[in-house]
Amino acid sequence: MNVGIIGLGVMGSAVAGHLLKAGHTVRGFDIDAARVEVLTHSGGVPEPSTSGVAEHSEVVLLWLPSVDALNQAVTEVVEGAHEGLVVIEMGTLPLAAKAAARDRLAGVGVDLLDAPVSGTGHQAADATLVIFASGSAASFEKARPIFEVIGRSSYHFPEFGHGSVMKYIANLLVTVHNLAAAEAHVLGIAAGLDPALVQQVMSDGVGASRMFDIRGPMMVADRYEPPAGRLDIILKDAGIIKEYAESRGAPTPLLDAALPVYGDASRQGLGELDAAAVCRYLEDFGHIIREGRDR
Repeated sequence: MNVGIIGLGVMGSAVAGHLLKAGHTVRGFDIDAARVEVLTHSGGVPEPSTSGVAEHSEVVLLWLPSVDALNQAVTEVVEGAHEGLVVIEMGTLPLAAKAAARDRLAGVGVDLLDAPVSGTGHQAADATLVIFASGSAASFEKARPIFEVIGRSSYHFPEFGHGSVMKYIANLLVTVHNLAAAEAHVLGIAAGLDPALVQQVMSDGVGASRMFDIRGPMMVADRYEPPAGRLDIILKDAGIIKEYAESRGAPTPLLDAALPVYGDASRQGLGELDAAAVCRYLEDFGHIIREGRDR
C-alpha cells in the first residue's frame, strides 16, 4: 500500500519504520527537514509538501500537535485530493476541530477517520499501540492492514468522534495514574526507602498500574530524557479532556486536582521532559532530596 505520513516526530517516525519493514511504500512530510531526511535514509519517499503526500498515497496518517497544524494540513490535503483517498487523524485534539476537518475533506470526496492511539513513544517503537478508530467501516477496513502493523490491537466505533472520546478516557487515566505513581515514589523517597525496591515491591501488588510499570523506572532513575511522552503534551491533552467532560456534565475531581500540578511542573521548566518528571516536581515541592541526587 502507498501510505503517507504527515508529521514525522516520535510517533510518526516510529510508525513509518514499521510500515517500511512490512513492505509498504511510505511517503512523508514534516516541517522539520531533518525528520524527512531520517525517513529518506530509512527507505521512505520524501515529499516537498502535504499536498504531494496526499496526491501519491492511498491512505494518509496525520500525526499533528495542534488544531492549527491540522487545519493547515487539511488545506493542503484538499489540494492533493483524489478518488479513494482515506485520511486518518491520529492525534488528541478537540472533537470540533476533527469534525470540521472531516466536513472539509468530505467536500472533495475524501473520508476522514478519527483514530487516536493509546500508547507512548515506547509503544510506537514496539508496535504495541492500541488504535481507537471511529467513522466509516469501509475506511476502517482499508486502514486495517496499517493498524495491524503499527499496533497490537485496534477498535472500530461507527460514530465519528467516539475514537477521540475513548482516547480522552484513556488519557484521563494516564494523567491521574502517572501522578499517583509519582506521589507513591516520593513518599518512599521521603521515608528513606530505595526507589528501586519500592518499584519492585509495588509492581507485584494490587496497587500496580500500567503507568507505574511504564514510568516508574524513569522515576527510580530520575531520568526523563528522551521523553516517551512529554509532560506538556499530557497537560495539553488534559485540558482538552477537561473541556469535553464539562460539556457532557461529567465530574472529574481527580483530573481537576492533577491539572494544577502538571501546569506548575511545566512552569518550573519540566514541560519538555517525559511526563514522569512530575516525580521530580513533587520532590522539589516537598524539599525532599533523594540519596545520591546532586540537586
